[in-house]
Amino acid sequence: MVYIITALSVILIAAIIMVYRWIHLKVDLRYPPLANSAISYPDYPNLKFAIISDPHFYARSLGDCGPAFEAYLLTDRKLVKESAELIELAVNEVLQSDAEVILIPGDLSCEGEMLSHLGMAKALSRLKDNGRRVYVVPGNHDINMLHGAVSYRGIETEPAESISAEQFADIYRDFGYGDALYRDDYSLSYVASISKRLWLVAIDTCRYRDNTSDVDHAGSKLTQPFIDWLAGILKKAAEQGIAVMVMIHHGVVEHWSGQGKLHPDFLVEDHLRFNRFLALAGVRLAFSGHYHAQDIALADYKENGFIYDIETGSLITPPCPIRYATIEENKIKIRSVNLIEKLCPGSTFTEEATAFVQKTLEYQIINTLRKYLVTDQDAQLLSAYVAKAFLAHLIGDENSEFKPIFDPSQLSLWGRLVYARQKKMIEGLWTNLPPDDLNTTLDLKVR
Repeated sequence: MVYIITALSVILIAAIIMVYRWIHLKVDLRYPPLANSAISYPDYPNLKFAIISDPHFYARSLGDCGPAFEAYLLTDRKLVKESAELIELAVNEVLQSDAEVILIPGDLSCEGEMLSHLGMAKALSRLKDNGRRVYVVPGNHDINMLHGAVSYRGIETEPAESISAEQFADIYRDFGYGDALYRDDYSLSYVASISKRLWLVAIDTCRYRDNTSDVDHAGSKLTQPFIDWLAGILKKAAEQGIAVMVMIHHGVVEHWSGQGKLHPDFLVEDHLRFNRFLALAGVRLAFSGHYHAQDIALADYKENGFIYDIETGSLITPPCPIRYATIEENKIKIRSVNLIEKLCPGSTFTEEATAFVQKTLEYQIINTLRKYLVTDQDAQLLSAYVAKAFLAHLIGDENSEFKPIFDPSQLSLWGRLVYARQKKMIEGLWTNLPPDDLNTTLDLKVR
């Protein structure tokens, strides 16, 4: 009887929270009717480029040992200590390729530290010095990190200097901001002319202006002035017969069934209407990051257009991927390369790093499950199972044949109720929604 009353109470509370969130998160934006103007869908010109996402460069002079630093490492699934080595590997890898352009959709620094940004810009300068063009956009870990930007000194942490939006644009002036064709007055969004027939619209939707000393916001925010600016850019491109692709930190298309409900902060605000707005304007390619997963998702509006969200996993989260993309004959060929094996060749580092990611995922999941009042034993059983689902999604091309068998009868009655509520989410993580995630060719012709 107690379990039934508790279950009903939780369901009631959940319903109240859902109604509150629907009211609170409802977005009142007006999208100009671009589809009713003289919008054309120009072919994408040929291009060879690379995508490196979420490198989270960390300046080790901020501290790389001690209890405080080790405690921080347990809170996230990143190889923070190895970030500098991984970006050096990525730069070397790209310089050996024929990629003309490199896109980096956000989270260039670990936690927005000035020293980390300066180190990242220095690393990217090698690409520029070798004739490659690099374009960046901020992520939620990059600007005004009043809470997260710290240095580590033994058991203590001390505030570290973070940067403002203006400083971000200045530090990365050689990587998109200095020669932008257009800049938005309301964000760090800009337009880069990749070629005579192709524009890159780098979109900044991060909430760094809302950060406080207690909270660094991970989610996104759209404003009417930005939407109006973007509509103007898309209209100009259409009138001139120029194809457009976008780069944005937050995802524009849901990457697994339930992501929008469980993890809305990883998708752009109002993502359903926003991606439809882009598709109607003829944008068929969006390059995102943030979720640290290798995944490609499609929003298909049939005769009204479609858009692929090509999400690239974090450079410092195993398997430490980068992507290569080639556009030819209005098709894009995607190839993924993992750098984890190249970091410490001949050692067991790859296995150890993957186990570390599994451990940090379990740690995060246990903390979440505690909010549901599950027992410690139930939390341990569920976290190991759910972590494997997340790991499969992070790597990409999820194969449900490798899904471990889970026996809910091992759980208490309350644990089984919690599992039943989250089962659909777990199944969603194990489901590889089309198209393939790692190596694939996508047709960009409007149907």
